[in-house]
Amino acid sequence: MSAQQGFDSKRWMVIPRTLVFLTNNGDLLLMKRGAHRRTFPNRYNGLGGHVERDEGIEAAALREVQEESGIKPEQVRHLRLRAISHVASDAAGGILVFIFTGEALTREVQNSPEGELSWIPLQRVYGLPLVDDLPPLLPRLFGEQASEALIYMHVSYTADDQMQIRFNS
Repeated sequence: MSAQQGFDSKRWMVIPRTLVFLTNNGDLLLMKRGAHRRTFPNRYNGLGGHVERDEGIEAAALREVQEESGIKPEQVRHLRLRAISHVASDAAGGILVFIFTGEALTREVQNSPEGELSWIPLQRVYGLPLVDDLPPLLPRLFGEQASEALIYMHVSYTADDQMQIRFNS
């Protein structure tokens, strides 16, 4: 059956992940990734992670929020898919990130082994050491450039490992 769906070692394969940005009273919940993390140590990002086999994308987003912050699914409202980012990570495969925004009904959070959580006023976010793709993305989600349209983002890397971002929205 997998051959009928087009799965084949010669085709591009992607790993699905989620990324969630929660707000509460004008503040954005961000995680400062631990110094021990392989990717983006000591950098701020939203909450998220891998989508498990047989798990829906929205369910994965809410599970990751609960695992990383303690915020339960019923404490999140207006969760919406706002962007899809295609990260071309290497020649064999990439990552497809489903990016959500929502509102947390609580500010009570618990840190996880992933990193330390903080509620940060939106106007102060850009002064932080953010994960590289956030400075061009966050204004499209929360700033003057924000719209209701789904954002499509393509991230690739140059030979000297410099991130390149292209938006098609």
